[in-house]
Amino acid sequence: MKIEVWSDFVCPFCYIGKRRFEQALAKFPQQNQVEVIYRSFELDPHADRDSKHDTHEMLAAKYGMSYEQAQAMTNNVAQQAAGVGLTFHFHTAIQTNTFDAHRLMYFAARHGKMHEMTERLLRAHFTDSEHIGNHKILVALAKEIGLDPNETANMLAGEEYAEEVRKDEQEARTIGVQGVPFFVINRKYAISGAQPSEVFLSALEKAWSEEQPLTILHDSAGDGCTDVACSPNSKNEAK
Repeated sequence: MKIEVWSDFVCPFCYIGKRRFEQALAKFPQQNQVEVIYRSFELDPHADRDSKHDTHEMLAAKYGMSYEQAQAMTNNVAQQAAGVGLTFHFHTAIQTNTFDAHRLMYFAARHGKMHEMTERLLRAHFTDSEHIGNHKILVALAKEIGLDPNETANMLAGEEYAEEVRKDEQEARTIGVQGVPFFVINRKYAISGAQPSEVFLSALEKAWSEEQPLTILHDSAGDGCTDVACSPNSKNEAK
């Protein structure tokens, strides 16, 4: 089973949804046969790398609310995050452009560390208040998960993996992704948002059952034909 997850590293519900999905996957008996691939999605492709506004100022401007209302909103989200074992620090989170972070995810994927890099980038932004648009920070984060810092720095200095990120974003538009997180199971079922883990588990079970061959309830005891011959069972054989 293949599951693709469109998300962004500054999307709080992407981190919460990731945890809820992981909780569901842990309960799924066939979890070892599930391949999870992360796809790129930028909530704000035009965001500055070095923003002068904090999270609450950004939200207040974006949704036309007061600073205090933005704080109340993030407090609610932080409580939801705590419910799945995550710690969010919105008051110190650094707003930035995530394009290079997405390129780094693909660089990590080439070395078999897409999942580790995705988790580290999310934690860096929401828990550690790291500047994930800053190349020096990105190099340090990559080094933490075992990637070569010099190779990482060289990659970030160029345009490598930009095409992969843009391709993901174009595909998101094609399949109608309006927001993230967005989970696609076997290119047949989609789940939008940070749904409860029970919803993810139910979707996994449904998709898995539909991909499996028929279960034969009775076999070898009845009359039947193959492409070679027809044979009655022993009880009905002509005397």
